Amino acid sequence: MILAADSATGAASLVQSVDWLAIAPPVIAASVALIVLVADLFTAERHKPLLGYGAVAGLVAALATLVPLRAGDRSTFCLTEGARACSYTADHFALVIQALVLGGALLTALLSIGDTRKLPAGEFWFLLLSSAAGAALLPAARDLATLVVALEVASLPAFALVGIKRGDRRSSEAALKFFLSSVVATAVTLLGVSFVYATTGTMHLTEIAGRLDDVPGRFTTLAEAGVVLTLVGFAFKTAIAPFHFWVPDTYVGAPLPIAAYLSVVGKAVGFSGLVLVTVVAFPSYGDLWGPALAVLAALTMTVGNLAALRQDASRARSAVRLLAWSSVGQAGYLIVPVAAAAYAGEGKIGSTVAYALMYAVVNLGAFGVAALVARTAPGNRLSDYRGLYSTRPLAALALGFFLLCLAGLPPGIIGLFAKVTVFSAAVDAGLGWLAVVMAVNVVIGLYYYLRWTAALFASPAAGTEAATPHPQRVPAPVTLAIVLAAVAGITLSGAPQLILRFAAVSLF
Repeated sequence: MILAADSATGAASLVQSVDWLAIAPPVIAASVALIVLVADLFTAERHKPLLGYGAVAGLVAALATLVPLRAGDRSTFCLTEGARACSYTADHFALVIQALVLGGALLTALLSIGDTRKLPAGEFWFLLLSSAAGAALLPAARDLATLVVALEVASLPAFALVGIKRGDRRSSEAALKFFLSSVVATAVTLLGVSFVYATTGTMHLTEIAGRLDDVPGRFTTLAEAGVVLTLVGFAFKTAIAPFHFWVPDTYVGAPLPIAAYLSVVGKAVGFSGLVLVTVVAFPSYGDLWGPALAVLAALTMTVGNLAALRQDASRARSAVRLLAWSSVGQAGYLIVPVAAAAYAGEGKIGSTVAYALMYAVVNLGAFGVAALVARTAPGNRLSDYRGLYSTRPLAALALGFFLLCLAGLPPGIIGLFAKVTVFSAAVDAGLGWLAVVMAVNVVIGLYYYLRWTAALFASPAAGTEAATPHPQRVPAPVTLAIVLAAVAGITLSGAPQLILRFAAVSLF
């Protein structure tokens, strides 16, 4: 930050320089979004696929700018007077989440290339990149105003992406449900932010943390209400029960790559915001949000896993519904270390980030295979995957590996070690009962993950054909997305100590 001296008065100017390298990831994504939208106006229909490759190139460029920021010591848009507080901080937490969301958006873009023929290409890529820009901004935000703006920039394009299949009643209904429920959650969050600002007089998270300790007694109830209401919006984005009701219908109605995007990037947006407001802004109210998040974690994982267990294999789009409910269950595991941070400090946040990285890789891979199967089995039933190995052996092996990672079984070692870090966080924080609930839910998850995995290698039912009786040519970008996810999962499974080491590192 550079301050200019006023030659007349000697006072410090409020004009400051901007660290463009620090803000490069979200800025590049947003800039490429505008370029793609304008380019669409001048691109002939036969050249529209080039817009997708332009979006992919933009996301790769945004990811590349994270490399020079790896020290995690840059910040910008800081206060020029008083205590040092910044609105944007590129610390290690921000960089890891930015890598996750931009990488997730990149895999989503690869899955989408070739599937946008019936969709307005320019609008699709603009919305995807805009949402990715908001998702990349949020983990670096360090004041409540920037957090809310980033949350909405990530969310509003997502509503349109869910309903972008014109003339599809299911898609329009899913988008409407998603939009209305999200708007209510955002309104509640803004009310909470206003309460917090009224009691502290600041928007910066680090300043709020200090001032909440000195709130006058007559404002204590208002401050507590502000803390609770602020958490609601982020709980909604993370699909924490009872704010999870939008997930199944939204995932089923959205294009499959967008369902994958919401399950990973949307969830990362929610839990990173949740981490920032709890651990950075409201640590003194840990006795309020800690027990609440612990109970919600237990409820979320139980609701998600029991609903996934009940999916009928012959029901249309049951495969997507199972992945949707599975993502709700996984959200429960994700917030266990956040709840533990209320009792054992912010050091436990590394566990939830490590788990999020594992989940992002394998869940995107699972959705990638589901998108591949949907090309020849539009119903996308679980029964359509029976005997997949006989027609698409590599796809079946990849999906089996992804499902075993989610279950936490070998050879998906990465999933096992990620779950161990979450168990450890709960036990170290004295939340033994939550660890027991998690263990029960892991067993429930084992059943439906293994049932789906076994179906991949079973013989097709008598009188029926496998899901892909006549394998079609798969677009190279889709194959690349699945391969990238598989390679990342296998690499991490080959070096699981990286997860344990990552979970033990303080990210702030």
